[in-house]
Amino acid sequence: MKVWFLGTGTSQGIPVIGSTHPVCLSTDPHDKRLRVSVWIQWEDASYVIDCGPDFRQQMLTCKCVKLDGILFTHEHSDHTAGIDDIRPYVFMQGDMPIYAHERVIQSLKKRFEYIFEEENRYPGAPSVQINEVKENESFVLKGKTIVPVRVMHGKLPIIGYRIGDFAYLTDAKTIAPEEIEKLAGVKVLVVSALREVPHETHFSLQEALDFIEIVKPERAYLTHISSLMGFHAEVQQRLPKNVFLAYDNLQITI
Repeated sequence: MKVWFLGTGTSQGIPVIGSTHPVCLSTDPHDKRLRVSVWIQWEDASYVIDCGPDFRQQMLTCKCVKLDGILFTHEHSDHTAGIDDIRPYVFMQGDMPIYAHERVIQSLKKRFEYIFEEENRYPGAPSVQINEVKENESFVLKGKTIVPVRVMHGKLPIIGYRIGDFAYLTDAKTIAPEEIEKLAGVKVLVVSALREVPHETHFSLQEALDFIEIVKPERAYLTHISSLMGFHAEVQQRLPKNVFLAYDNLQITI
């Protein structure tokens, strides 16, 4: 399995518009972060987790010419606002399969009504095939079992995904013990870490490191990073040897 980090930034991305924060002014490409998403491939399978406002740019950068579906974690704009840009894939392949919790599906239907309406459709609108993800029901994609993992984003329950030896959890603040059990034996864990100072709805750096210590993966990658985390090169030096600050266009193999 191959994983391409399409974006590793928080909701505003880095640099933030109009910001004079030193990280936003950095010339190090590792400090330039699009909105968070990953592209996952195995054999002939090709999926992305989340589809934010930078989706078009990300797909052009990674040269993804086939997409079998999109797994959504939750409905916030930095994870969903790029859904209109699935159109080229739809024109080439047909309806795009999407996988999401029922609450997220309803949010998408409200915000992107023209994509989901069945009558009087605009001829250029993208079209989707809806697949509901239920919190305690695994499902299979192209021979791989996908295990939903319930994560609390403040008071909002969202879904992370375990795929074989890989797990991807973003926008996490708390995770129940029974959900952590679903991660037993995972080799590569991706988890969000917003900044060093605690936040109301996201893991801080220390909270993410504490969680990694509980799960004990072989390798862990931090994502959904804000400029307040600090410079990539400086933060990486302080991390445990098996924990890495992810960056845009990082590619790993599991």
